[in-house]
Amino acid sequence: MALGLKIFADIAGDGTPRLDDASDEELVCVERAASVALGRRAPEAPGTLFVTTRRVIWLSEAEKGKGYVVEFLDITLHAVSRDPEAYPSPCLYTQIEAEAGSDEEAGDLDTEPLSELQLAKISEMRIILSDAAQLDSLFDAFCHCAELNPDPTAEQNEEDGWFHDEDMADGSWIHGDEIMVDGIDPEYCTPNPIGENDGSDLSRSVLELQINDQRFEDADEDGEEVRQNGH
Repeated sequence: MALGLKIFADIAGDGTPRLDDASDEELVCVERAASVALGRRAPEAPGTLFVTTRRVIWLSEAEKGKGYVVEFLDITLHAVSRDPEAYPSPCLYTQIEAEAGSDEEAGDLDTEPLSELQLAKISEMRIILSDAAQLDSLFDAFCHCAELNPDPTAEQNEEDGWFHDEDMADGSWIHGDEIMVDGIDPEYCTPNPIGENDGSDLSRSVLELQINDQRFEDADEDGEEVRQNGH
């Protein structure tokens, strides 16, 4: 099976995606008026985002029959990004397991429709909601679904858990298997191990999310003041 983003066209008559009953796929949440920005391309016109227990599906409202899908197993990292220097709009940033190549090879012209081959080379997707206040709920849904789809090749982490960082200004939950990136403790969840993606170090890519966010600058000096979630 091909990695990463794919074209999605299995749409029912009511405009919703057909789920895979054979694998007991269920709908977790729906976000209306959601845009997706693939790689370096500008955001698509708003559509509807469907998060299921297995996949993330986006369907266009402007172009009926147009849609994209990615399996949770192919999402290597997701994070809430609110830093305007990293991206103009608050969004849920995701990194995706991609075929060999680069986002540049996938095409930058927004007017060009993407082929399956081009989609497979896109390693980043941003989800922009009409109501940015719902990003935390979407993040939680992604974390829940990521836990339902563990990497079958990854070693089990015996101390896996959720912690609350009291130093974080927005009181966000962060996953216990996170890593520190140059002393910065970004808000993200890594359901699969962070490794190489398109020849780039994914952990270094995380820096763009909140590297300029003041709340993380003194993370090392303040110490790790965390409390266990208990879930």
